[in-house]
Amino acid sequence: MTFSWVFFCTYNNAVAQSKVSNKYGLLVIKDINILQKETELNPGKRMIDLRRFIPGIVFDLKYATPDNFMHERLYPPIKTTYLRLPAATALKKVAAELDRLNLGIKIFDAYRPYSVTEKMWKVVKDDRYAADPATGSGHNRGASVDLTIIDLKTKKELPMGTGFDNFTDTAHQGFTGLPKEILKNRNVLKSVMEKYGFIALKTEWWHFYLADSANYELLDLSFAELKKLDR
Repeated sequence: MTFSWVFFCTYNNAVAQSKVSNKYGLLVIKDINILQKETELNPGKRMIDLRRFIPGIVFDLKYATPDNFMHERLYPPIKTTYLRLPAATALKKVAAELDRLNLGIKIFDAYRPYSVTEKMWKVVKDDRYAADPATGSGHNRGASVDLTIIDLKTKKELPMGTGFDNFTDTAHQGFTGLPKEILKNRNVLKSVMEKYGFIALKTEWWHFYLADSANYELLDLSFAELKKLDR
């Protein structure tokens, strides 16, 4: 009884703290116990380890390296990333369809802690290319993914006209001043992602999100915490 009472009190204290809005009036989950309780009530909110869930996908997690627009490591060294269960399931279907074309997916980013979004906004205060912390990002909700297509035989990326995190019009989904091969590659990615329920961000050819992203809570949890929860 003593243990149960302590757990009950600890959990309820954590819940109370999680209900406190931040300076933007947003609720951000910072306690792994809260996420665990949410997933018990709604299994669709589970955060899924993509490396384990989709065998064979390739990772180039840009924010775990200095190779990004911030020119610094924003994540610790990690070998996988996470999405909510519905997003991970949809992405698995994308990977299966591309596999039949001898193509694969390479992940640049998926889940992103809310505190990292705040840090990015200080550098790029343009909501075409960085999420405003006043609204939060689909990445913070585990419902957005940044990715490209690779040739399964060579493991090389298909040409897409720009690299990742290119903040110019050339990276926009509707930009057409590119060679036919590149437009075709972009269309393959966009069409297969949309087929399985993702929506393309107009300003970034690599960014896709679930239509119901807003139904998931903003998270500011470490990758180490998510790894423990996924065991």
